[in-house]
Amino acid sequence: MTIRDFDILKAFSVVYIEDEPSLLKHTAAILEDFVGEIYAVTSCKEAFAILRKHPVDVIISDILLENENGIECLREIRESLQLEIPAILTTAYTDTEFLLDAIQLKVENYLVKPISIKELLNTLHDTLKPKIQQREITRTQNVIKTISAVIEGKQVALIRFIFANIDRENLLHYSYGDIMEATGISKPTIIKLFKQLMEKGIFSKVQNGRYRFDPVALERL
Repeated sequence: MTIRDFDILKAFSVVYIEDEPSLLKHTAAILEDFVGEIYAVTSCKEAFAILRKHPVDVIISDILLENENGIECLREIRESLQLEIPAILTTAYTDTEFLLDAIQLKVENYLVKPISIKELLNTLHDTLKPKIQQREITRTQNVIKTISAVIEGKQVALIRFIFANIDRENLLHYSYGDIMEATGISKPTIIKLFKQLMEKGIFSKVQNGRYRFDPVALERL
């Protein structure tokens, strides 16, 4: 069972296009509690106006809008505004032609109405996952660059080595001796840095030669 952290959606903004007023109002009101910004509109024209003024991370659009086609709207947005924004299309129909058009446009997700809020939130999370991961990478890079600007060279090299060798479970499988051998940095310098990192909760010792990185602690600094 996949566990999703919906709190991370607070960092993202959404354009929601739906021409049925009550559905637009109801869904937008719920999404307000989960996303950072929700722009609820009834037409492609309104969506264009929002996208020209505000940064948007994902588009949710009904396919059969009044006198419009959501797929064509998305195609025009991507071509005219040169915006590669991920999209989730919704529809009351499972017409094969729509599905093929959505695939050709590389639409990330396609939901059939009636849509449960849980299904929509799960889809939103999964659609935004690449952006979430990229933001994490960027954040880590910014941390290292900032550190590089304020501390001495050996410590920078040591921090680069540490982050380059953390595995997917946020574990570093290196003893002080292993790090010293791999980097040529003196043991006192290594011990001093790890002591500082552990005092701040950024790293914790799991066992000899094994340390766990806590990105949440880093964000709290």
